[in-house]
Order: sequence, then C-alpha cells, then structure tokens
Amino acid sequence: MGHMQTSFHVHSDTCSCPAQLRQTGERDPRPRVVIIGAGFGGLSAARKLKKADLRVTLVDSRNHHLFQPLLYQVATAGLAPNQIATPIRTILRRQENAEVLLGAVTGVDVANREVRLEDHRINYDYLIIATGARHSYFGRDDWEQFAPGLKTLEDATLLRKRILLAFERAELESAPAARQRLLTFIVIGAGPTGVEMAGAIAELARKALASDFRAIDPAEARVVLVEAGPRVLGAFPADLSAYTEKELTKLGVELQMNTAVTGIDGNGVSLGDRAIASACVIWAAGVAASPVAKWLDAEADRAGRVFVGPDLALPGHPDIFVIGDCASVKDKSGKPLPGLAPVAKQQGEYLGRMLAIRRRDPSRPAAPFRYQDFGALATVGRKIAIADFGKVHLRGFIGWLTWCLAHIYFLIGFRNRFSVALDWAWSYLTFERGARLITGPIEEPASVAADTDASARKAAPRAA
Repeated sequence: MGHMQTSFHVHSDTCSCPAQLRQTGERDPRPRVVIIGAGFGGLSAARKLKKADLRVTLVDSRNHHLFQPLLYQVATAGLAPNQIATPIRTILRRQENAEVLLGAVTGVDVANREVRLEDHRINYDYLIIATGARHSYFGRDDWEQFAPGLKTLEDATLLRKRILLAFERAELESAPAARQRLLTFIVIGAGPTGVEMAGAIAELARKALASDFRAIDPAEARVVLVEAGPRVLGAFPADLSAYTEKELTKLGVELQMNTAVTGIDGNGVSLGDRAIASACVIWAAGVAASPVAKWLDAEADRAGRVFVGPDLALPGHPDIFVIGDCASVKDKSGKPLPGLAPVAKQQGEYLGRMLAIRRRDPSRPAAPFRYQDFGALATVGRKIAIADFGKVHLRGFIGWLTWCLAHIYFLIGFRNRFSVALDWAWSYLTFERGARLITGPIEEPASVAADTDASARKAAPRAA
C-alpha cells in the first residue's frame, strides 16, 4: 500500500494493549471511515474519498471486487471468473489514504464504535455498511442444497460445473427417463437474473454445444423458467416484458408463469400437484439483506433491509450509514429503491462526497440522497436485449448493443473491458463459449447420487 503512515490499529480480543490505545492509538490523527463491503456501494464510497482528509479502511471477506451483473455469463461458460473480478488492493493501490483488510465481519459494537471481525476489532469514526444481499428461500432454506443461487464467483463456478456435468452425464446415460432428467434445467424466478440464465442455458445447449456430443442432441435440452407472478421481468414495462417472453420462447425456453414452487429436492421441482424431474435447478427468485439489522439492533423491513434517514444514516446514529441492498430507502414517489448496482453506486458516491464536505465544514447540513434513474437493462441472449429509459424503450439488436456498451463501461480495469469485449465479439461471430471448463471432483454428493436413478424413474411419469 505504498509508504503511507500506519492508519489503523487492529487488535485481537486477547490484545494486551492499554485500553486507551485500543481506542485511539493510531499515529494518523485523521478521522477514520470504515467501509464494510467492497461491492458497488462500498467501493464507490472509498474511491470518492480519495482526496478527503480522512482515513479509509475497506473490509471485505473476499479479496476481489465482483461485477455481479455478469455472473450468469461465468455460470454459463461465456466468460472466465477473472474477467469480471478485480483484486481490491489493485483498485485502491494508488489511493494513499485507503487500506484494505481481508476478514469476515461478525458484528458492530455501536457503543464503543468498533467493527468486530472473527479475531479482531477495528475502531471507527464513521461507518459505512455495504454488505449486499444473500439468497432468500422464503423460509425454506432446505431447498438451497438442491437449487443454488448466484451471488459469488464460487456460486457461478459451481453452477457452471453442474450445467456442463449434466450434459456429460446424459451422454453416458442410456435410460430415457434418467437422460431427460439430466437434460432438464429449471430456473426459478423470472427477474433479470432468471431471464438471463434461462436464455444463456438455452443458447449454450442449442448453439455452443450443438456438435460436441454423439449419443445425445444438446438441442433437445429442456429449459424451464418458473415465475410466481403473471409475467417475466415484472419490474419492466409490459411491452418489454411481452417482447422478452416472445424471444425466450423462440430460444426454446418453456415459460411457467403464475406458478408457485411448492417443493425442491434431489429429484427436481414440485409445482403444486405437478412435478418436473431435473438434475439442475437454479434459484433466482429472492434475496434478503445480510444480518446488518441484527448487528445494529436496528429496525428493518421484511427483507431485513435497515430503515435509514434521508442522508442514509441510521436514525439516532449520524456516524453510521447503511447503503445498497442492506438499506431500505424510498424514492420521490415513496417506493423503495430496487436492489440494483446503480443504486448502490450512487449511494456510495453520495456518502463519499458528503463525508468529505462534512470534514471540511462540519456545520454544513447534508443534502438528502436523490437517486437518478438512468434506466434498466436486461439481456435475453445473443444480440437480443431490452432497455427501459423511461419514455424510450429499446429492444433487439440495438438493445443488445446498448447493454454491451453499458456493462463494458462499468467494468473496472482496461484489461477486463478489452477481454470481455473480445470474448463477446468472438461469441457473436462463432457461437463459441471459451470457458467451458469443469473443475474439481465430478462425483455427486452422496445424498443426491443415492436417489438419482430410482427417483428419476419415479418422477418421470408425473413430470409436467
């Protein structure tokens, strides 16, 4: 991190430091801003504080910043993990007032103004919590082992492995029912992630893998998109939603709208009195905030998002701020802001500016946060995407170009932008996907493998 002064004092719970030193023993006299989470919100806040007369300590349980909107492309072998992730230290290496700590936060001691890690504590003057969201199975956490979600690189590489292994195992399988189960992919939730996953799997099967197998025809794979609501992309305008449904159908995706999932196990998915046998179920239906409300003993909404004030501060605690998927913030019309990357990014930048101003002029009141909605994007497949810019709606190839340019622009690092653009161009011209790698052991967990054949045959007669 260069030759900057020591700007933090981290101590273990068994530290023998004098009590006073444990609180204020740093050599750097500037107030410290501790940021938990290096996602879009946390990283934007840290970078915005580059020229502020403040110390910045960024804490994350992973050493990289992840561009989550493209995770589905890693999961479907379109991109490699390193193309959408960048080490946090690399991003902040030239920011002299910033340092990075790798550790899992276990709580916050509000009274003593300390962040608790597993074995250490870090004191703060200002605290920004931007820890993002996790999967929510609506009280059915037992479904997670059968229907993993997509939030981390580990999730993406696991899903990539499961998807590719399904085709490999189908090539070996002679029993029709068991083979059909292996070639059935179910995506639960028809928001942007679910739509993108379903479209990408369909294209993988019908284009990239079309000539790779001898005993099976990958194009016969069944891709099912299940949604409890009446249409896909429910947050988008109805015309763009209808267009997306039409394009998904063209790709061969089977749409199951107004359909609630009632069970998930090693066999597949239950939809009321129907069942679909599947060896690969993907969860894209719900998220919940990380345990920030519990850390702060704060009031939260049903999804666990902490209620904050107009300046994103925790009520009664002007030194603690919560942003991104962890915070419940309303727009001008009184509706909660969505859990999107642009929201978190703008909130982080707002806090960076606000804290820099507060440091220069403590008496200056903070203007309330206002989100600027520049539109929403979603892709269905190769050269097919939609864009909602309010009165302007884009679709098809022009929507896809807009989607590509927006995502390349927001990627961090020239190398990532260049390599992603090159991969997309190659994929567009050749239909090839260059990251079709299966890593790690290929054996199924014993709990799943034990029931595979018998369960597939039992479920097949009643499959939808």
